[in-house]
Amino acid sequence: MAKRHVPTEQDRLDAIRVALSGIAAGRDVDGIVRELAVLQPANDTFPGEVLLELAADAIELSGVSRAEPLDYSGIRERFLPEVEFRGRYERHKSHYALRAAGLIAAGIDPAVLDEVAHWQHLDPHVWAFYALVIFVRVAAERTGRSAAEVCTALAERHDVTLPA
Repeated sequence: MAKRHVPTEQDRLDAIRVALSGIAAGRDVDGIVRELAVLQPANDTFPGEVLLELAADAIELSGVSRAEPLDYSGIRERFLPEVEFRGRYERHKSHYALRAAGLIAAGIDPAVLDEVAHWQHLDPHVWAFYALVIFVRVAAERTGRSAAEVCTALAERHDVTLPA
């Protein structure tokens, strides 16, 4: 039996670097998703959980709060128009990731493993990455910064240096 790979701190930093540098450079989101897939060990929620934490950080940077709410209606279409969400299953996964990031930002554990254990395809990194892109773009719009500047700020929170 093969030894199960347990993600390391370096794996976490690599996932952060891949995601944020890709968004900052304006690269194709599907290409970044493929890069992140390589980092996912079999039957594991990594790097999805790391990406949800980054999305929660982006929510915090955006200034979204009870006093300054964000309209959730049509959020995917407004902030990630290049991705088409087809079918009830894809929409469910996407909504879960978006809401999970909000829960994390509020200090609530969204029980990722409990949710994704029921998914036919263990692909939380895909939906978590889409949530990250959306909330980076929300933060950029609400703060008047570029997406690259938001990504740099997020990277700094995690002691990650993005390539120039």
